[in-house]
Amino acid sequence: METTSSRGAVATTAEVRIDKWLWAVRLFKTRSLAAQACAAGHVQINGQRVKPARSVHPGEQIEALVGEVRRTVRVRELLDRRVGASLVPQYLEDLTPAAERERARTPHLEPLFHRPKGTGRPTKRERRLLDRVGFPAPE
Repeated sequence: METTSSRGAVATTAEVRIDKWLWAVRLFKTRSLAAQACAAGHVQINGQRVKPARSVHPGEQIEALVGEVRRTVRVRELLDRRVGASLVPQYLEDLTPAAERERARTPHLEPLFHRPKGTGRPTKRERRLLDRVGFPAPE
């Protein structure tokens, strides 16, 4: 049985696949990315890994690794069609810790160069290049 909300989003009271629900509430950009995350074991419901075809039920807690952030949400209502971002809070409750959200915002600084371990001290030529770039000579 289907019911239509005032915005036209269809909530199915029976069952919705986890990959479809994750896509509909905008945790993943495409449904195939949601299915790949499920197949890779990056999505858990109540602590158990799930396959993309598993049904979602209201009240279940879902953990999904989205990029580098582990999102934790609780299902409020079922949904099988993608909705606008402003409507998402009526379908899920975001339980993601603040530390996880901050980790997504902080940029990851990569070293400007990589010197393989075990190559020894830099040669005189390499030291001059490092000095020219602005790095102090290693001691």
